[in-house]
Amino acid sequence: MVQFFNVSKAYQRDLNALSDINLKVAKGEFVYLTGPSGAGKSTLLKLLYCAERPTRGQILVNGRNITRFGSSRIPLLRRNLGIVFQDFKLLTRRTVYENVSFPLEVQGRKRFEISKKVYQTLKNVGLEHRLNHYPLQLSGGEQQRVAVARALVVDPLVLLADEPTGNLDPEVTLDIMELFKGANARGTTILMATHDRGLIHQFPRRVITLEAGQIATDDLPLVDGFADSM
Repeated sequence: MVQFFNVSKAYQRDLNALSDINLKVAKGEFVYLTGPSGAGKSTLLKLLYCAERPTRGQILVNGRNITRFGSSRIPLLRRNLGIVFQDFKLLTRRTVYENVSFPLEVQGRKRFEISKKVYQTLKNVGLEHRLNHYPLQLSGGEQQRVAVARALVVDPLVLLADEPTGNLDPEVTLDIMELFKGANARGTTILMATHDRGLIHQFPRRVITLEAGQIATDDLPLVDGFADSM
């Protein structure tokens, strides 16, 4: 599903954010990216949705070499991705419903289909009663759940999550992880950047540790799957 071949990314000459990354993530895997701040976690995720381009190397997503994509093909790639940002990136002048419906509108879905899908997804995250509210009327935890709903509403092939629980209380964190668990069970491949070692121990999956832009370790979980850890 996702493959990196000798991928490097330099923001300044002779200063790599990522160096010679070789990585394969199979369809349906759930993978944590961890490591200290500045290790390259966010950069790696940005390369996958073409917010950044590699300085060197090749990246394949679902068999397609996205490093060769021109600007006109990037929106097509992103239609099959779900992206959860640490700072939410919600549209503050649009309601919760409008934020979550936006990616479906981009896909050209029919209005009745959008309405049904958005309501069900908001119900899944416990926010169907907030659909006419605006993001700034919500708590931080509620905003993050809207961001998760927006990412999941398209049933993405790949979900990319950058510190999605970093600023949330434990109860909301568990809710978010349950949503990710459900999406993964339905076949979505997930790459999640996190500093939270406790979360990794509580919900064990494959863990890739980055240090100074390189893969330091790539470990399978001690406990097999979410169900055994719940």
